[in-house]
Amino acid sequence: MISQLVSSVGVVIAGVFFCALYYWLSDRLLQLIFPVRDGDVRTASLNLNRRASVRPWLFLGPALLLLAVYLVYPVVATFILSFYDRSGTTYVGAANYLWAVNDAQFRQAIFNNVLWLAVVPAACTFLGLVIAVMTDRIWWGNIAKSLIFMPMAISFVGASVIWKFVYEYRGGKEAQIGLLNAIVQFFGGDPQVWISMPFWNNFFLMAILIWIQTGFAMVILSAALRGIPEETVEAAVIDGANGWQIFWKIMVPQIWGTIAVVWTTITILVLKVFDIVLTMTNGQWNTMVLANLMFDWMFRGGGDSGRSAVIALVIMAAVTPIMIWNIRQASNQGGGR
Repeated sequence: MISQLVSSVGVVIAGVFFCALYYWLSDRLLQLIFPVRDGDVRTASLNLNRRASVRPWLFLGPALLLLAVYLVYPVVATFILSFYDRSGTTYVGAANYLWAVNDAQFRQAIFNNVLWLAVVPAACTFLGLVIAVMTDRIWWGNIAKSLIFMPMAISFVGASVIWKFVYEYRGGKEAQIGLLNAIVQFFGGDPQVWISMPFWNNFFLMAILIWIQTGFAMVILSAALRGIPEETVEAAVIDGANGWQIFWKIMVPQIWGTIAVVWTTITILVLKVFDIVLTMTNGQWNTMVLANLMFDWMFRGGGDSGRSAVIALVIMAAVTPIMIWNIRQASNQGGGR
């Protein structure tokens, strides 16, 4: 443990040192290539402009190189791989895409992803907005916000393990240690294997992500609510508007851009959901989503790189437009163009 901590700190220090060294050497190189000499005002001015033009690209060079190696190249390679067989050596044309269209499990994964998209972003955004409004009106609101935001610090796998105990089922006459079954049994109901109930088990898995992401939505929307001019609210009160009208007709329209950004951010996360399904059900009982299906085809049963590449491209095609729109919306919120 100590050795791992020391090595991690060493890597961070070395990384900062080499970054600083790179920027210093880059700047020195620019000064040598485009010198500024006394007595030649025109050349000095031209070289200063050249430095200003080149310096950003020189500083961004390592990041752009890493993006090209670890993002652009994998996308191109995945696209090419989607036209080959399971071993990635024999060209099969559009066979993998035809398989995806006709495969029942792929269609089930698409349906589950759509179901997640319909429920999770809406639930997280709505609950986050309601909690943000409510906690701003009570004296212990900051404590409540901290407790609600706390699940954000837990990994998806860790949260899934916690919720496994919530949904735990014990057969026979054993005492139910699962919180949900204990409550059902207390009120005279019969314990259930919740995560094996087709269709409804998807909602039980969604509850985990909602529990985690509601804190994120709450924090962002709370900050947006604090930015609403008090004059607009006071004017609405003077005009006789009640609390419900103030909330929906005065406050929500003024933070609609932030609501959209929160919604789409969670949507992107939902499209890539993987850990929760893998930990809770491993895709069984009709809970498979696209990311888990891709993992199964790539790493299980000998692997099929062609079909897994097709699924990866489908996920990317779904995520990319939303991500671009989200970045533009966030830029507009920040005053960008």
